Amino acid sequence: MPFVENCYSGVINEEQVEAWAEEQIFFVSEILQPIFQRRTKAVLTNLQKVLDAFATEKLGTHHFSSLTGYAHSDQGREVIDRVFARVLGAEKAAVRMQFVSGTHAITSALFGVLRPGDELIAVTGKPYDTLEEVIGLRGKGQGSLADFGISYKEINLLDDDSLDISTIESALGPKTRMIFIQRSCGYTWRHPLLIDSIKHLCERVHRKEPKVVCFVDNCYGEFVEESEPTEVGADLIAGSLIKNLGGTIVPTGGYIAGRSDLVEKACCRLTAPGIGTEGGIGFDLNRVILQGLFLAPQMVAESLIGADLVAGVFRKLGFEVLPLPGERRSDLIQSVQLCDPEALKIVCRAFQAMSPVGSFLDPVPSSTPGYECDLIMSGGTFIDGSTSEFSADAPLIPPYNLFVQGGTHHAHIKIALKRAIVDLVKSGILTMVRDE
Repeated sequence: MPFVENCYSGVINEEQVEAWAEEQIFFVSEILQPIFQRRTKAVLTNLQKVLDAFATEKLGTHHFSSLTGYAHSDQGREVIDRVFARVLGAEKAAVRMQFVSGTHAITSALFGVLRPGDELIAVTGKPYDTLEEVIGLRGKGQGSLADFGISYKEINLLDDDSLDISTIESALGPKTRMIFIQRSCGYTWRHPLLIDSIKHLCERVHRKEPKVVCFVDNCYGEFVEESEPTEVGADLIAGSLIKNLGGTIVPTGGYIAGRSDLVEKACCRLTAPGIGTEGGIGFDLNRVILQGLFLAPQMVAESLIGADLVAGVFRKLGFEVLPLPGERRSDLIQSVQLCDPEALKIVCRAFQAMSPVGSFLDPVPSSTPGYECDLIMSGGTFIDGSTSEFSADAPLIPPYNLFVQGGTHHAHIKIALKRAIVDLVKSGILTMVRDE
């Protein structure tokens, strides 16, 4: 909590609190201007990738329509796959509305590639909560990897959040078919995995065991750095279209990209053996998918600016944050350690109240499919569950870390931060302090 010296004296009214909140946000914004400019400049690199892919594949309005039924030889679907493959630096990509989430896309890849008797090693510690039942760590008997005789190991990151390369190399054995790399922090207090680290890991693993598949959960990471995992040695990646690559307008879906044979295997799990990537209609959403990809570099940059702003403001107020403002990032997520369940609820309610959709709703902790503990989620987004739009959520467990992500424009995040600061002060959790 912030120091209390030089605090305002006397009765504090609403106008005083709002003025003080604006002062904190303005102060941080001014300091971070060079970082904001750097984030904006990075749009050029990723947008050029998208434009080059569109031009190479000769994208035209005739690709916006999608076929019905089986959608065999759907030109729109095929050009979308090729465009995404080029943008992601992959041999092949499959972009499908039939993926209901990033977890679904990841699961299709896991079940598509792994076979009974194979071993899966998670090398970034415990995977994201929704994958625990997929692997078989809880919820036994639901058709998990464990139910199909696929063994699992888990290797934690080192204390400095780096990969334990020597332990990973030692763990590789004749049954090891895949290593699983989670790029984002998920609901853990750690730095995301940088592309340089993913590159080094893939090189070391392939050098020792060339047949081992390096698979990356790429959720929240697309366009954050200049390269994607498939450009630096990863064999396969997967993610959601209601995160970065959907540009805040794609209503559902996910993607898988990487080696051609592995993408085909994953799609055989999504559809059926013999069909693979050759089926799946686009529900006349081809234009939206392509337009979302075009918007994505700008939307990601705005989200990163928002993340730096959230980090800077909460840090100034005395809270622990990760990453630090301006620190090199590899995902959109900003973690804030609030250390108080009531503070967590207040911030989530403030963000919800400043949302464009559902501002009248009151977020409350509740159980959510795929998660072991209760979560509180805020984010009145136009696409339900979209984390490329501004949202925040947290598991209700100590030390009550808040995970903030997304944002179509950082002005919205400033407005939400102001409301959160005001509500924290009015609750007595936060003390107003004059800057020296």
